[in-house]
Amino acid sequence: MDPAASAPVVRTDLPGLPEPKRGKVRDVYDLGDRLLIVATDRLSAYDHILSPGIPDKGKLLHQMSTFWFERLGSIVPHHLLGGDLPAELAPHAELLRGRSALVRKARVVPFECVARGYLAGSGHREYVEGGTVCGLPLPPGLVRASRLPEPIFTPATKAEEGHDENVTFERMANELSNEWGIDLAARLRDLTLALYAAAAEHAAGVGLILADTKFEFGLDENGEILWIDEAATPDSSRYWDAAAWVPGTEPASFDKQFVRNWLDASGWDHQSPPPPLPEHVVAGTRERYLAAFRRVVGREPEL
Repeated sequence: MDPAASAPVVRTDLPGLPEPKRGKVRDVYDLGDRLLIVATDRLSAYDHILSPGIPDKGKLLHQMSTFWFERLGSIVPHHLLGGDLPAELAPHAELLRGRSALVRKARVVPFECVARGYLAGSGHREYVEGGTVCGLPLPPGLVRASRLPEPIFTPATKAEEGHDENVTFERMANELSNEWGIDLAARLRDLTLALYAAAAEHAAGVGLILADTKFEFGLDENGEILWIDEAATPDSSRYWDAAAWVPGTEPASFDKQFVRNWLDASGWDHQSPPPPLPEHVVAGTRERYLAAFRRVVGREPEL
């Protein structure tokens, strides 16, 4: 492990604030008129939180998300609020430094919005079984890591517990139409593909392939769409080394596929508590996230 790595922060408890809502990675504190989101160093895979945490991972995720929110904010407004931390958070400034943000509240749309430009992961598995991804037919003859004829939108449910489920666009549109508006699904599809195109173009310029990524959205108090949660990080995306990309093989990646591969090879049944990550997997994951940050953002992170 890099001797400069800090001890992982896998849980935050901030005295004087309400108990946070804990997601797989983020702790979210309700401050009344806004939220405080803290990116921890927890790592999840296959819907399980793994142990130990990955040192500095939360800082890398938060700072990369901030880069993307600011770079692509002209496409859709995001939830980040500027300004200094309020006085009540001053005692926690060192813990929060580099891994937290004050954000606008939003009514969260209950679907993950996924853009895929390449065949990988659950999309590849579905294609092998039936030639489709989320019900969308694709041309025959594609292999693992093939570039798709054009990027596709493949939504998924947001499960509070258990597995997210890939669904068709039609199902998403039907479920949103009554309560959220008949055209919201189409608007989110178009925004997702526009964000993906812009992010993929930037990634290509630094020698990376953004194979796929997921975005989350909400509606503000005026019913306007906000881009929320995280933005094209190695936690929510597949980043491949463009120079090493060969269709039909497992690409060299800068994301948590490294961890998934180790879990698959470990003999774990994906149901029982996962095995602890060995030191070389923890170190290798940190190195990959750090490499992705340096290439995408173009500077050193604030660790």
